[in-house]
Amino acid sequence: MPVEPTGSLDTILVCIRGNSGSGKSSIARELRHRHGRGCALVEQDYLRRIVLRERDKLGGAAPALIAQTVRFALDHGYHVVLEGIMHSYRYRSVLTDLRDGHRGRSLFCYLDVSLPETLRRHLTRPQASEFTAEHMSGWYAAHDILGWPDELVLPESTTFEEAVEIIAATAGLSQTGHDDDLLPLLP
Repeated sequence: MPVEPTGSLDTILVCIRGNSGSGKSSIARELRHRHGRGCALVEQDYLRRIVLRERDKLGGAAPALIAQTVRFALDHGYHVVLEGIMHSYRYRSVLTDLRDGHRGRSLFCYLDVSLPETLRRHLTRPQASEFTAEHMSGWYAAHDILGWPDELVLPESTTFEEAVEIIAATAGLSQTGHDDDLLPLLP
């Protein structure tokens, strides 16, 4: 079945995947901040855990909601930074459809961080008290790449700043930012 086209030749889709604690949320938020307005941030955890209050399970509604949200933003001229664990066995088909259907540039990144490093980074996060090392070990999937020839895989030795710069440059996502980003959104 053909994939429905989405976005335009001018829109950019960046997808950042990795294990919990790998740094994907921080990198995604920084990419959006540096770009400024016109760039939507789609967070798997927000849509799945907050909006739907759903566990990450096969057959769940979250993958469809994520895809629909990404498509909506792209179709309205926004660049999109999508981030989440998005294990390949649950999300491959949704991510493949987004990649194949997007008219513009798409970049899929995987933060390849070992379990010991993931656990170390977790201790520095605000949500460190929300879940334990045992939880994170249970969610962990080693080297969960999609295996696409153009997938950008960043090793754990990549610093935060390097990751932001590499992803922005590879995707073609400008880092101009806008001084008015901190002002309230007025009509």
